[in-house]
Amino acid sequence: MFKSILVPIDLADTDLAKPAIATAATLSQTWNGSVRLLNVLPMTPVMLAEYVPADFDAQQRATSEEALTIVAKESGIEASRISTAVRQGGIYHEILEEAAAIKADLIVMTSHRPAMRTYFLGSNAGHVVRYARCSVLVVRH
Repeated sequence: MFKSILVPIDLADTDLAKPAIATAATLSQTWNGSVRLLNVLPMTPVMLAEYVPADFDAQQRATSEEALTIVAKESGIEASRISTAVRQGGIYHEILEEAAAIKADLIVMTSHRPAMRTYFLGSNAGHVVRYARCSVLVVRH
Protein backbone atom coordinates (compact mmCIF):
# COMPACT_ATOMS: atom_id res chain seq x y z
CA MET A 1 0.00 0.00 0.00
CA PHE A 2 2.71 2.54 0.97
CA LYS A 3 5.70 1.75 -1.24
CA SER A 4 7.18 5.26 -1.33
CA ILE A 5 7.17 7.29 1.88
CA LEU A 6 8.44 10.86 2.16
CA VAL A 7 9.56 12.23 5.53
CA PRO A 8 10.34 15.97 5.63
CA ILE A 9 12.87 16.87 8.33
CA ASP A 10 13.89 20.15 9.90
CA LEU A 11 17.57 19.61 10.61
CA ALA A 12 17.49 22.41 13.18
CA ASP A 13 15.40 20.08 15.39
CA THR A 14 15.94 16.43 14.45
CA ASP A 15 14.34 15.26 17.71
CA LEU A 16 11.03 16.61 16.41
CA ALA A 17 11.34 14.32 13.37
CA LYS A 18 12.10 11.12 15.32
CA PRO A 19 8.43 10.07 15.74
CA ALA A 20 7.82 10.55 12.00
CA ILE A 21 10.95 8.60 11.09
CA ALA A 22 9.98 5.76 13.44
CA THR A 23 6.47 5.66 11.97
CA ALA A 24 7.83 5.67 8.41
CA ALA A 25 10.28 2.90 9.32
CA THR A 26 7.48 0.70 10.63
CA LEU A 27 5.23 1.36 7.65
CA SER A 28 8.00 0.82 5.11
CA GLN A 29 8.91 -2.48 6.73
CA THR A 30 5.27 -3.58 6.81
CA TRP A 31 4.65 -2.69 3.15
CA ASN A 32 8.20 -3.43 1.90
CA GLY A 33 8.54 0.19 0.84
CA SER A 34 11.21 2.85 0.73
CA VAL A 35 11.69 6.04 2.72
CA ARG A 36 12.98 9.38 1.43
CA LEU A 37 14.20 11.87 4.04
CA LEU A 38 13.89 15.46 2.81
CA ASN A 39 15.31 18.71 4.11
CA VAL A 40 14.22 22.01 2.59
CA LEU A 41 16.62 24.93 2.78
CA PRO A 42 15.20 28.44 2.66
CA MET A 43 16.28 30.73 -0.15
CA THR A 44 18.93 33.26 0.85
CA PRO A 45 17.18 36.65 1.05
CA VAL A 46 18.32 39.01 -1.69
CA MET A 47 19.18 41.74 0.81
CA LEU A 48 21.62 39.37 2.56
CA ALA A 49 23.23 37.99 -0.59
CA GLU A 50 26.08 40.51 -0.61
CA TYR A 51 26.98 39.69 3.02
CA VAL A 52 27.34 35.92 2.66
CA PRO A 53 30.05 33.99 0.79
CA ALA A 54 29.44 33.35 -2.91
CA ASP A 55 29.20 29.61 -2.25
CA PHE A 56 26.89 29.96 0.77
CA ASP A 57 24.04 27.98 -0.79
CA ALA A 58 26.43 25.19 -1.82
CA GLN A 59 27.88 25.09 1.71
CA GLN A 60 24.40 24.88 3.22
CA ARG A 61 23.43 22.10 0.83
CA ALA A 62 26.59 20.08 1.61
CA THR A 63 26.05 20.49 5.35
CA SER A 64 22.41 19.41 5.03
CA GLU A 65 23.32 16.40 2.91
CA GLU A 66 25.86 15.27 5.51
CA ALA A 67 23.39 15.74 8.36
CA LEU A 68 20.66 13.83 6.50
CA THR A 69 23.08 10.97 5.86
CA ILE A 70 23.71 10.74 9.61
CA VAL A 71 19.97 10.82 10.38
CA ALA A 72 19.40 8.09 7.77
CA LYS A 73 22.09 5.87 9.30
CA GLU A 74 20.66 6.38 12.80
CA SER A 75 17.10 5.63 11.65
CA GLY A 76 17.48 1.87 11.74
CA ILE A 77 16.07 1.57 8.22
CA GLU A 78 18.03 -0.68 5.86
CA ALA A 79 20.40 1.36 3.67
CA SER A 80 18.81 -0.10 0.53
CA ARG A 81 15.39 1.24 1.55
CA ILE A 82 16.27 4.79 2.58
CA SER A 83 17.44 7.78 0.58
CA THR A 84 17.88 11.48 1.20
CA ALA A 85 17.25 14.70 -0.70
CA VAL A 86 17.86 18.38 -0.13
CA ARG A 87 15.78 21.04 -1.87
CA GLN A 88 15.82 24.80 -1.66
CA GLY A 89 12.74 27.03 -1.66
CA GLY A 90 9.43 27.32 0.14
CA ILE A 91 8.99 24.51 2.64
CA TYR A 92 5.55 23.14 1.84
CA HIS A 93 5.96 23.80 -1.89
CA GLU A 94 9.20 21.81 -2.03
CA ILE A 95 7.71 18.98 0.05
CA LEU A 96 4.87 18.68 -2.45
CA GLU A 97 7.29 18.85 -5.39
CA GLU A 98 9.47 16.09 -3.92
CA ALA A 99 6.41 13.95 -3.21
CA ALA A 100 5.38 14.28 -6.85
CA ALA A 101 8.93 13.63 -8.09
CA ILE A 102 9.26 10.33 -6.22
CA LYS A 103 5.59 9.39 -6.68
CA ALA A 104 5.13 9.20 -2.91
CA ASP A 105 2.19 7.17 -1.62
CA LEU A 106 2.48 8.76 1.81
CA ILE A 107 4.03 11.78 3.48
CA VAL A 108 4.79 11.30 7.18
CA MET A 109 5.61 14.46 9.08
CA THR A 110 5.55 15.76 12.61
CA SER A 111 3.77 18.83 13.78
CA HIS A 112 4.08 20.69 17.02
CA ARG A 113 1.27 22.32 18.95
CA PRO A 114 0.18 25.36 16.97
CA ALA A 115 1.18 28.82 18.13
CA MET A 116 -0.96 31.92 17.68
CA ARG A 117 0.74 32.91 14.42
CA THR A 118 -0.01 29.46 13.01
CA TYR A 119 -3.72 30.09 13.42
CA PHE A 120 -3.45 33.15 11.20
CA LEU A 121 -0.82 32.01 8.68
CA GLY A 122 -1.23 28.25 8.68
CA SER A 123 1.47 25.67 9.30
CA ASN A 124 3.60 23.86 6.76
CA ALA A 125 1.96 20.60 7.83
CA GLY A 126 -1.45 22.18 7.27
CA HIS A 127 -0.52 23.25 3.76
CA VAL A 128 0.88 19.82 2.94
CA VAL A 129 -2.26 18.09 4.23
CA ARG A 130 -4.43 20.47 2.22
CA TYR A 131 -2.59 20.26 -1.10
CA ALA A 132 -0.83 16.87 -1.24
CA ARG A 133 -1.99 14.44 -3.89
CA CYS A 134 -1.11 11.48 -1.70
CA SER A 135 -2.04 10.51 1.85
CA VAL A 136 -0.45 12.51 4.67
CA LEU A 137 0.09 11.24 8.20
CA VAL A 138 0.79 13.97 10.74
CA VAL A 139 2.42 12.69 13.91
CA ARG A 140 1.91 15.05 16.85
CA HIS A 141 4.97 15.84 18.89
